Amino acid sequence: MLPALVTFGSNEGVSDKTTENKTKIMELTKDEFIKRVYNYEANPNEWIFEGDKPSVVDFHATWCAPCKMLAPSLEELNQEYNGQINIYKVDVDKSPELAAIFGVRSVPTLLWIPMKGKPSITQGALPKSQLESIIKNTLLKND
Repeated sequence: MLPALVTFGSNEGVSDKTTENKTKIMELTKDEFIKRVYNYEANPNEWIFEGDKPSVVDFHATWCAPCKMLAPSLEELNQEYNGQINIYKVDVDKSPELAAIFGVRSVPTLLWIPMKGKPSITQGALPKSQLESIIKNTLLKND
């Protein structure tokens, strides 16, 4: 009976990984950021959002403890709001130019991008309830 339970548990884990990959948060490079979020090279003086859904960009670093604390909440929200918003990550050590453009001096920094209007920025590892409030009241608010 025990081998059957172990096999069942293994299959369940594989299924979870497949589901997780479908909604994994995308790490953006400079080129992907320009394509999906904001082409600051073509429009340096005007914010023109390139996305098709409200978005959140998490400026983070692999060595940052608060970033690691924030990551599970963002992953949960990415699944809960899948199809309604996009959540992206930018590693400030790999993409310092992107961090500089938005004046990111500490991590984590979140860039909140509604479909209309200009983006806003928050800093720090905010609790999930506060992140969800910003999503509902800023990103998904129907004006």
